[in-house]
Amino acid sequence: MAAPFFFLLFIFLLPPVFSSPLPQTLNPFSKIFAFGDSFTDTGNTRSASGPYAFGYVSSPPYGTTFFHRPTNRYCDGRLVVDFLAAALSLPFLPPYLHAGSRSSPHGVNFAVAGSTALNHEVFEQHNITLDITPQSLGTQLEWFDDYLAQRGCRREGSPECAAAVRGALFWVGEIGVNDYAYSFGSSLSPEFIQQHGTQNLLNFLEKILKKGAKNIVVQGLPLIGCLPLSLFLSQSTDKDENGCSLSINKISYSHNSLLQAKLHELRRRHPAAVISYADYLGAHLAVIKNPKASGFTEPFKACCGAGGGPYNFDIFTTCGSPEATGACSDPSKYVNWDGVHLTEAMYRKLADMFFHGGYCRPPFLGRNFLIN
Repeated sequence: MAAPFFFLLFIFLLPPVFSSPLPQTLNPFSKIFAFGDSFTDTGNTRSASGPYAFGYVSSPPYGTTFFHRPTNRYCDGRLVVDFLAAALSLPFLPPYLHAGSRSSPHGVNFAVAGSTALNHEVFEQHNITLDITPQSLGTQLEWFDDYLAQRGCRREGSPECAAAVRGALFWVGEIGVNDYAYSFGSSLSPEFIQQHGTQNLLNFLEKILKKGAKNIVVQGLPLIGCLPLSLFLSQSTDKDENGCSLSINKISYSHNSLLQAKLHELRRRHPAAVISYADYLGAHLAVIKNPKASGFTEPFKACCGAGGGPYNFDIFTTCGSPEATGACSDPSKYVNWDGVHLTEAMYRKLADMFFHGGYCRPPFLGRNFLIN
């Protein structure tokens, strides 16, 4: 993929229920704390800046599959974190920036579309302005600190802190794709982003471990090169054996390899904690290689978009915009929802693969989940 196409791909990518709920006596988790970007955000974008190319997330047909109304999720329905909550017999996580969320006894979602792994000071030092999205992973950690402080947790190791995180599963969704977008054309190289972005994530994990976290799941980068936006922008010569963008996917593979190595080091330093890696890319790739086995007939075309053709995607006419043609009649047959984000059906499949398909290593819970 030529450099301009690589930039356009990332600048637009700033940014589920189970049939047999676990008996409460077998469920070790009483709450979830979630972090990440638009793949995990359940509504913080409503109170913040989100991806401007997908600025219609508050309008139909977003949310029509399950909620039957827009919920500021970048999807037609539920996300992986929603399926997770339901599997643990917990309510859907409230977005941190919404009123009443900070009093939730079952956890909070701190993820917000457009977030970066690097702190924004790094971008500013390289004359990169991020007016489009003021949040980073560091911002989400500050929000989490404020949440804990409201529960009397102001000193690490205190009884109040232990109580605040007791029984919590920390779900760290994908984070880092936006860093590559914002750094394009600057003195920040992809290698710098990879090294420092993954290290920032490790520093974040160290901090929540010090706060008492015992169970953490970390998602890797998704298979960006197989999204309609990437395919729409890529050159015909920039394709891998699956028909995806080879150059974009190389970024994800390299980033994920380094992240897994760092997680291995982290496990050695914290042997009492369960730190799992959710192989987002591997699970996505398995579906792309054999979509029919998972019930999909459209692995590359966006369900909601415009333009028709093999991808049904137009950068200037995205899902929910007045000019868009609306959503497909059956999103469950599509992997992709709006050209960048996935359908509820795909998130359901990913949840299945994470929970008992071998794509979350080590398993964060010693039993399987059933998906409806």
